Amino acid sequence: MIPPTVLVPRRLIAIGGRGPEDVVADARGRVLTGVEDGRILRLEGLAEPDRPRVQVLAETGGRPLGLQLLSDETLLVCDAERGLLRVDLGSGVVRVLADSVAGERLRFCSNVVALSDGTVYCTVSTTRYPLARWIGDIVEHTGTGRLLRLAPDAEEPELVVDGLQFANGLVAAADESFLVVAETGARRLTRVALSGPRAGHTEPFAENLPGMPDNMWRDAPDVPIWVALAGPRVPPLDLLHRAAPAVRRTAAGAAVRAPFRPTGMIGALAYDDHGTVVHHLAARHSRYRMATSVCETGGQLVLGSLWERGVALCARPAG
Repeated sequence: MIPPTVLVPRRLIAIGGRGPEDVVADARGRVLTGVEDGRILRLEGLAEPDRPRVQVLAETGGRPLGLQLLSDETLLVCDAERGLLRVDLGSGVVRVLADSVAGERLRFCSNVVALSDGTVYCTVSTTRYPLARWIGDIVEHTGTGRLLRLAPDAEEPELVVDGLQFANGLVAAADESFLVVAETGARRLTRVALSGPRAGHTEPFAENLPGMPDNMWRDAPDVPIWVALAGPRVPPLDLLHRAAPAVRRTAAGAAVRAPFRPTGMIGALAYDDHGTVVHHLAARHSRYRMATSVCETGGQLVLGSLWERGVALCARPAG
């Protein structure tokens, strides 16, 4: 791991909603995000000195998390309450692509990626806890995260990988031969082969990350994979994860009842397709907390957060 350079949010922008958990940029430099009350927003003019324009594009009726742009007019949305959605950004019409898997309700759908052949993959963070109690799964270390595949024209997704530790961000390799899944609860990125005799096989892509990885973003094959670090490594939590299941369940029950406030540690990593770090940015005492996503547009980085009421703009590292 290369030494970090300082990540400084140089501008905080209120967007009229709480929890822009994922941020993605379109071809025109506009940023899309979903907020706590179910609205899908588009932010335009982030580089301008005045407050950017915020447009409501749709309402999911649930809680949008991970986003994937198919075009300037079509957006895939992982909704923690409603499942995998497709949104027409022109009309605001929301269509449910999948809300169940193997006869069970699809809940806590977390992040999504679409391949060139129309296949859609999405993560499920946990089958044990709802979004409002996410910290319970991080503490209990349930390993109930999943990777699902929705084939073109299929009515229901199929299970590709289970046993993941809070499956979260998701991105495809440049040649689409594998996916990279962020396992927040294990502080690692996992590679999942998509083709050949090892299809479906998992192996480490990057381990022992300096913080908890969340959403990932890439908008073209020739750019790195950006990974947001939502919080720091917590050594007592690492020890707890080695305890007996009953001990972890008891600790999780206490965690979900305790008030939560994120630390000021945030970060962002950028990887190439070989798992080599090309950028490492970190802040120990940031005013902007719990950075759950990062994207790049207009020569700057945009951070999103499950906690904050807006996005943060940061300088993009050189090189």
